[in-house]
Amino acid sequence: MSEGFLMEVCVDSVESAINAERGGAGRIELCSSLLEGGITPSIGLLQVVKENVQIPVYVMIRPRGGDFLYTDREVEVMRRDVELMKIHRADGLVLGALTEDGRVDAELCMELLAVCRPLPVTFHRAFDMVHDPSVALETLVSLGFERILTSGCDSSALEGLPLIKRLVEQAKGRIIIMPGGGITERNLQRILEGSGAQEFHCSARSGKDSAMKFRNSSVNMGASLSAPEYSLKVADVAKVRTLNAIAKNTL
Repeated sequence: MSEGFLMEVCVDSVESAINAERGGAGRIELCSSLLEGGITPSIGLLQVVKENVQIPVYVMIRPRGGDFLYTDREVEVMRRDVELMKIHRADGLVLGALTEDGRVDAELCMELLAVCRPLPVTFHRAFDMVHDPSVALETLVSLGFERILTSGCDSSALEGLPLIKRLVEQAKGRIIIMPGGGITERNLQRILEGSGAQEFHCSARSGKDSAMKFRNSSVNMGASLSAPEYSLKVADVAKVRTLNAIAKNTL
């Protein structure tokens, strides 16, 4: 990691975590099912990743895909997951929750942050679903979150760049604003220069063919929108290195 910027790579496998570190990532966001935007990973995945990388591992706490309005039982799952991830040496946690009218659920977040302590916590892209980003930022500052991961409430960080820039200016260093969502080697320089952000979040993945020789093409293990059965997406060392070099030259 170079002085002055930090690249976080989101991964859902041990191979991706190792590749992210080899490529120069400064931090890993560990989750399962990136296809769903990332959900809570298994304890086994966290343990093996921690055995294989030295950089900090922040663990996603999200009990399911979909919205960020949680039932009492889902909250209990999140609470238990936080406790378990702490026991198994997570370096930080990533979570978020909203009220039905699109505000940060300050009461629930305060509860969860208390369980997370003393670990640092990132508020994830639930932020991109809030009704008023400016108000949400102030709420998250007052709650004590370390950073906000955001695409600027748009389909990608590039599309949301004007809002990301305003959030960085509003934050004034009180909370880190980390752009994420569709960041590639083609747009990273523009996003960093246009936002003033010092950290960024990406997956830097490439397709990798399955090693299976026998293949049953008529069966799919997931829903119709799931990933192809015999293709894997893995963090690509070369892509991570390229992004790292772009950030170094930009910042």
